[in-house]
Amino acid sequence: MLKNNNYFSPVIIYSIIIVIKFTNMSISLDIKLKRADKIYTEGETISGVMVISSSSDFKHDGICLTVEGCVNLQISSKNVGILEAFYNSVKPIQLVNITCDVSGSGRLPAGVTEIPFQIPLKAMSSKSLYETYHGVYVNISYSIRCDIRRSFLAKDLQTCQQFLVQYKLNSSNCPQLPLKDNRKSVTFELSPAKLSSGSSDAPDFLLRGYIDTVCCSITKPFKGRLCIVKCASPARSIELQLVRVETCGCAEGYAREATEIQNLQIGDGDIPQNIPIPIYMVFPRLFTCPTLITTNFKIEFEINIVVVFDNNHLITNNFPIILVRD
Repeated sequence: MLKNNNYFSPVIIYSIIIVIKFTNMSISLDIKLKRADKIYTEGETISGVMVISSSSDFKHDGICLTVEGCVNLQISSKNVGILEAFYNSVKPIQLVNITCDVSGSGRLPAGVTEIPFQIPLKAMSSKSLYETYHGVYVNISYSIRCDIRRSFLAKDLQTCQQFLVQYKLNSSNCPQLPLKDNRKSVTFELSPAKLSSGSSDAPDFLLRGYIDTVCCSITKPFKGRLCIVKCASPARSIELQLVRVETCGCAEGYAREATEIQNLQIGDGDIPQNIPIPIYMVFPRLFTCPTLITTNFKIEFEINIVVVFDNNHLITNNFPIILVRD
């Protein structure tokens, strides 16, 4: 008998599937101040909480808070050619720079984590804090920044929250206090004979009025009254214009620029004669501040009363004013 020595050997193939799951970890960071208006004065304590929200726990290399405040100066483009020598030398003026380590390296859990903080608001040595102001060529701003440092492969987290600084009432370190003047009302009278320029095309007119004071409290409205006594040509419009005058520079030179903040029309159409017209203007927040004169920059303000006649001729009466906080 013959034997068959051929065997059928089955081949078993194992298939291994490796599944890699990528999780998208989202982290949000926010700073919430306890004061809703975010207004502080020098020497007060800024308090609030840092809110960290994460979908999963994560490791960090430290958490720190930084309070910064500075004055940013910018030269007008039309002055660059004249004052190009000092254009790049006008650097930001640092007023406050405080850094506080909140936590060392560690791990934050998933969910929402709130970390309270308190930082005193103090100026740098030989400096004083100025009021928050947003201008065209001068900006005074303050902010508190939170940084969460992470490993080399992970991106650092950062958020910033701005706050406002105001002077203490009747404080001795207010730079504008020496500028205070007696609060007397100022009367004015406009006629072609009293115009410094443009009187040749102006119609025969007489305008009288008064303003309560040129030393104004920033928290109170600018008030007064005016009246058109006579006018040969109809007055089409009377406007009240608030102007900022910003001066910035250094030892090499200064640049002075006047720009409009707001314009209010207090008379429209054929304005009748011998009828008192009230003057009333509220100083806008952030775009005005107490008058400030320092070595490197100045922030001043003016009021213009503008009368436009029917023949499109325009006359202006200018009042330099001083803003104080009291």
